[in-house]
Amino acid sequence: MKLLKNLFDFYLDASIHVALAVVSLAGVTNQMLNISSNLYLSGFVFCGTIVCYNFVKYGVEAEKYLIVSNSYQRNIQILSFISFPLAVYFLLHLKKEIWIATAILGLISTLYAVPLLPKAKNLRSLGGFKIYIVALVWAGFTVLLPALDAKLTLTDDIWLYLVQRFVLVLILILPFEIRDMNWDDKSLRTLPQVLGVVKTKVLGLLLIFVFFAIGFLKDDLTKKEVLSSLLVAVILIGIFTVKDKTKHKYFASFWVEGIPVIWFCSNLILNRIF
Repeated sequence: MKLLKNLFDFYLDASIHVALAVVSLAGVTNQMLNISSNLYLSGFVFCGTIVCYNFVKYGVEAEKYLIVSNSYQRNIQILSFISFPLAVYFLLHLKKEIWIATAILGLISTLYAVPLLPKAKNLRSLGGFKIYIVALVWAGFTVLLPALDAKLTLTDDIWLYLVQRFVLVLILILPFEIRDMNWDDKSLRTLPQVLGVVKTKVLGLLLIFVFFAIGFLKDDLTKKEVLSSLLVAVILIGIFTVKDKTKHKYFASFWVEGIPVIWFCSNLILNRIF
């Protein structure tokens, strides 16, 4: 039992779960736009997410990323070092448009953790700015990259998908912000620190309504898509209305972060029905 718990903790701590969530969101984009999945793009997004997230979590300072103090972090480091060449391999099989978009999103991700100049601050340290950077990068990787890979024209509907995905990621981040509010540096000025827990949850509920309502602005809206978005909205409402769970060890890191996986799987079922 202890072995299974250790493996599960490693699955979460090594960013494998979050990588699966990002790939699932890219898969949802494929489902919504009726485009075929590209194994190379999925592999790049998965491996790239592991590298990026582990660097942000454990290696904000390059020295810390190379020199680790215990075997547990060393295993995470090994996974990251394996994932990096794999991400490069997958990227080399993708179109140049993907390279350009990845370079821009990668630069934003890097500046999120590493300051451009020695005495400058990173984007993460700018008060209240963190969640918007994360949401922008996630939206770019899970909507823009699949659209570019399929050589789709960036229509109004695709831009709406991008905005909707941005809002969804903001919603998913809020439970993490609530969980970490007592440990986050006060200078970060996270929403729970500024608004308090109750108002942050109310904001989350309002954003859920925005997420669902954006779908009705699209020109080509299907019944399947309405049901799919409604299911996600209902789950999210449950996340923000459940009591005394946000501080549970696995509530945010597993259940909240697993919502994109649920969304992707529910679409597979709805595709069979419709």
